[in-house]
Amino acid sequence: MSLTITSLNSGSNGNCYYIGNENEAILVDAGISCRETERRMLRLGLSIQKVKAIFISHEHSDHIRGINVLAKKHQIPVYITPNTLIFSKLNLAHSPVISFKAFELIKIGNLTITGFPKSHDASDPHSFIVSCNGVKVGVFTDIGVVCDHVITHFQQCHAAILEANYDEELLENGNYPYFLKRRIRGGNGHLSNSQALELFKTHRPQHMSHLLLGHLSKNNNCPIRVHELFHEHADGIEIVIASRFEETPLYNIG
Repeated sequence: MSLTITSLNSGSNGNCYYIGNENEAILVDAGISCRETERRMLRLGLSIQKVKAIFISHEHSDHIRGINVLAKKHQIPVYITPNTLIFSKLNLAHSPVISFKAFELIKIGNLTITGFPKSHDASDPHSFIVSCNGVKVGVFTDIGVVCDHVITHFQQCHAAILEANYDEELLENGNYPYFLKRRIRGGNGHLSNSQALELFKTHRPQHMSHLLLGHLSKNNNCPIRVHELFHEHADGIEIVIASRFEETPLYNIG
């Protein structure tokens, strides 16, 4: 049984990723509106009824903006760490809420989801691996540094959604204030194109088939530049730039 993945949106204006099999699916984050999530899934031929859980990576608004309405309307369980729930200030009184811990194996039908800590300026941030019958997809965004956790899990992936947030030159010469530049390129901020590329070149497994590059900065990056940079080293792996304005096509992994 293969996995199907798509990025419904990826960027500082909202993040939402769909990963599923024939029978069930999950969302990692819900940072766009319920209406827009439904609309984009419908265009892809995906049923919201297949979504059995929403996993929250951290409490920043671009990752949780649509959760209150989406979870309540469709009664989708929300998996969230206690600290993230506190700092998110989400109103989930009418939705199922389930706590999870780092490295806990969570079974949802034939899917197994594992969260693991990442470096980001949030209360308790996590990245995720979703697996089904040996096929693994990773979601690695909002990470300030390529730590051992990221490397270990990236090496397992048949496909990955990986942050390539900023181009170093564009950020340095851009008009962001110094404190914001420091936050972005600090160890608890975001991955640059070169950091993401180094992870890809050095630690990608031989069985990887797809790499979706996401959370590109609107002001400090260029989708064409990112695609060219990674395509040069792809060696047969399909390189996809996840848009901040629309969903990607569906990709079958495995």
